[in-house]
Amino acid sequence: MRILHVYKDYWPVLGGIENHVKLLAERQVRAGHEVTVLATSPTRRTTIEELNGVRVIKAARLVSVASTPLSAALFCQLRAQRPEITHLHFPYPLGEIAHYVMGRGRKMVITYHSDIVRQRSLLRLYRPLMMRILASADRIIATTPNYVESSDVLRRLRARVVVVPFGIDQGRFRHIDREAATRLRARLGDGPLVLFVGVLRYYKGLDYLLSAMTRVPAPAKLVIVGSGPEGAALRREIETLGLGERVYLAGRVPDEALPLYYGAADLFCLPASARSEAFGLVQVEAMSAGLPVISTEVGTGVSYVNRDGESGLVVAPRDPDALAWAINRLLSDDALRQRLAAGARARADQFCAERMVEEIERVYEEVLAGS
Repeated sequence: MRILHVYKDYWPVLGGIENHVKLLAERQVRAGHEVTVLATSPTRRTTIEELNGVRVIKAARLVSVASTPLSAALFCQLRAQRPEITHLHFPYPLGEIAHYVMGRGRKMVITYHSDIVRQRSLLRLYRPLMMRILASADRIIATTPNYVESSDVLRRLRARVVVVPFGIDQGRFRHIDREAATRLRARLGDGPLVLFVGVLRYYKGLDYLLSAMTRVPAPAKLVIVGSGPEGAALRREIETLGLGERVYLAGRVPDEALPLYYGAADLFCLPASARSEAFGLVQVEAMSAGLPVISTEVGTGVSYVNRDGESGLVVAPRDPDALAWAINRLLSDDALRQRLAAGARARADQFCAERMVEEIERVYEEVLAGS
């Protein structure tokens, strides 16, 4: 099967969607398919290379507007492709429009990663065409039933929607080098460790988590893994709150070292504050490593992944007191923490890469067969 994935960025750019596209594309190559990824280049030059069996085309970028890379070359490259399946990863308006105008694939599938949340003024202009593009898809893949019910867009297109939860390569999080993780923990200092992993964006809610840490007794520490546009603001907030000795900013961590941070921590926290956090794939990484998860109820798939009382605790969003309560409860109750850790490992089984790839391939086969 010839498969074309279209999204704005690809590795080495890191993020939930970028990581998903890379894993899916590489697994599809391993399954014997011919896979191309079309994204935008960070420069004004178009490049074509093969990465782990995936043909990666990065179309020359002109400029970025409202987090959307603009690229005339993307239209030309898309027109030249003749896939059996074009798989768009929404939201990326330019990619969606380019396919609507220039796409030559037999069938088109869209993974609906998230509503467009922040760019509301632009959405008013784009929405009529967006709905037409979505309605033209042979199938729309949603990542959780929760998101289907909570998204006005997906509810309107329910007849075209199928749910396929994300999956990850769980092996590296289930089989962590415990000696190396213990050494890392020793370097991070004494006391319990609360872990956050992710791109530092506005909707991650880290300002609320920092405020919560002022209500969590020392020597507990917060470890933040990741980089992003909110990094400078977070550093200022840490200084303002007097948390310099209790918050460790690890920055961007090499992929091979990431599991060690999960192995060193006592619990994981995803304090999301907006619907832009649609799934929270890092929760699956944490659960695979045996960490109980604290997350927030933002009305998306985050609470489908982490089940309150089963794999962790779910609290109200944008509420430092609620986050502090959950952290203190887990750190003070070893039996509860261990029970939820076991539940987290069991829950993670629902989100393995093998299952996800098989279900998406089944979607492809169904649309190619015309069902």
